[in-house]
Amino acid sequence: MFWYEEEIVRLEKDGKERGYNAETIFYGSSSIRLWTSLYDDFKNLKPINLGFGGSTLAACVWFFERVMMYYHPKRLVIYAGDNDLGDGRHPEEVFIFFQQLVVKTNKRFGDLPCYFVSLKPSINRWHMADQFKFTNNLIETEINSYNNNWQFINIFKEMIDPAGHPKNEYYLNDGLHLSENGYKLWKKLIDEQINH
Repeated sequence: MFWYEEEIVRLEKDGKERGYNAETIFYGSSSIRLWTSLYDDFKNLKPINLGFGGSTLAACVWFFERVMMYYHPKRLVIYAGDNDLGDGRHPEEVFIFFQQLVVKTNKRFGDLPCYFVSLKPSINRWHMADQFKFTNNLIETEINSYNNNWQFINIFKEMIDPAGHPKNEYYLNDGLHLSENGYKLWKKLIDEQINH
């Protein structure tokens, strides 16, 4: 996990300086970190962007206490797990990381409303689509069964076309990171879930 250290130090510094203002934490991988319009998109929720590039769900668990130290939010939005599978982890391992994250979140924040954004159907990783679907299913089932303060936001099904393939319009040329249209969709779906 040492290769994340520089970014984690930056996030700790941000927390010390601005943590008291944030009502909504967005935490996770580069899909969060690269969301340049996030502060405008959710300004009514007083967000802070705690994404760090290339992060895995395992890394989000590992650094949770350090990154969250100065925060007392009203809600938490998480996107991670994509890179774990990309690195060769199995869906069951990603699911265990999710369970660990739930434990750490509950310990730090109590029954805070938490939103887990499903893994997205990346064009670049479409050959692993079954693993992504299986991971999403494991996590969604867990949330629906046991965790009353957690909600699952299924962006996967909204990002595929009628033939069942990822929509190009939601991705940059690398087929992995989100385009402006991708972020517009995410904003809509997250907003709907939080404000329903």
